[in-house]
Amino acid sequence: MPLKFLLLRAVHDNVHTFSMKLNYSEPKIYTGGVSISTWSKLTNKQKQEALDKPWYIYYSFRNPSSGKLEREPNIKAGANTYKTKRERFAFLKNMQQGLLQLLQYGFNPYKDNTDLEESFLSKNSEFKSKATKEGRTPPIPKEKTPSNDSQIKNSQSSMLIKKAFEFSLDLKKEMMNPNSFVQYRSRIALFEKWLKTKGYAKKGILEIDKKLVIEYLNTVLKRSSARNRNNSRTDIASMFQLLEDNEIIEHNFVRKIPVIKSVPKRNKTYSPKQEKDIYNYLGQQDPHLLLFIKFISYSILRPIEICRLRVEDVDLEDKKLYVKAKNKPVQIKIIPEILLKELPNLSDRDPKCFLFGRFEIGVDWDAKETNKRNEFSKRFKNIKDHFKLGDEYGMYSFKHTFITKLYRNLRKEMSQHEAKSNLLPITGHSTMTALEKYLRDIDAELPEDYSRLLV
Repeated sequence: MPLKFLLLRAVHDNVHTFSMKLNYSEPKIYTGGVSISTWSKLTNKQKQEALDKPWYIYYSFRNPSSGKLEREPNIKAGANTYKTKRERFAFLKNMQQGLLQLLQYGFNPYKDNTDLEESFLSKNSEFKSKATKEGRTPPIPKEKTPSNDSQIKNSQSSMLIKKAFEFSLDLKKEMMNPNSFVQYRSRIALFEKWLKTKGYAKKGILEIDKKLVIEYLNTVLKRSSARNRNNSRTDIASMFQLLEDNEIIEHNFVRKIPVIKSVPKRNKTYSPKQEKDIYNYLGQQDPHLLLFIKFISYSILRPIEICRLRVEDVDLEDKKLYVKAKNKPVQIKIIPEILLKELPNLSDRDPKCFLFGRFEIGVDWDAKETNKRNEFSKRFKNIKDHFKLGDEYGMYSFKHTFITKLYRNLRKEMSQHEAKSNLLPITGHSTMTALEKYLRDIDAELPEDYSRLLV
């Protein structure tokens, strides 16, 4: 047969296949559910919501058995480690172009493409160099055949729930402070225990769906409170986000489960008489606990923050406290004169010892900080019982009481804005908005007598 005829027939077959029955769809980029062309018109919140979702490349390929185009596994290729739209989209755009070239070159996920991949990468050095920037590799889609579709599905769900939970806990332990991790681990353990009672002990992580998580959260709500239910949702969502980031699951559907309204437990402020009576009683019964409470009152510290203080964190000469606070590694606070007069001489104490021992200042106390806080809370409960105070009162109430006192005294001479500006560095709130919300919650700002307006 003449060579010219064979070439013409080959060209005809290729053109016919391309125009009539293309074996793949053009790869597209999923950008968090928004159109990239309208990015500049989005609000900052909408942009962040889009960036919080996984971005990836998706395409379809014709299954040789069914003859139909079928969606292939999404390709993330590490794109979601980029935190800005510009970097993430540029990376995926490069991957998209590379995948399209690969498909045009003849890639078929249902066949062995080893030789083709090596040939493609060697001939497309520019794509390879871009794709491997910062240690990344080009997204070569996994092969599959009609006979092993079920194996693929099984491989995607092969990580057992137990293993997935262990994986999450191992990583979270390195990412969270010890106190937060204890609470996180406890909530995740309760969820895992509940799953076992539902027959999921030996099932894969992909067996857990939104409906199942909602069912569990409803049981938490019924046995405890809306707040605990919301905290459980937050921790489970955090775990599933970690699994998504590590491509163990496709989507973190727990984020879509709404937070329900809860009424937070509020610590009431003490009246001037209550404050005076409690101080006098503590001075006789437990002076050490009284000094602990004065740190809450005068330095505006949380009980857990006081438990973290060591002798070396107290600079009596410069009148400074170096506090490991909730929202920053170290927070520097002044020691007001009213508290400075209460402190004993610390020069003969071991700098590495905790400031508050169990019963005296500047001695070692081998206990976790949460246990130390609970110890002082239990001792204060005896004081509450003596004064017949309800659950709405606690040591934290002293923080609210003295911030209220500070604010109202500032307001005698200043406008609201000036008073809040002076109060902000004392309370340690990160923003004015946070301080204003806090002041509203504790009813620090009260109106003047409006009787004249009622007549």
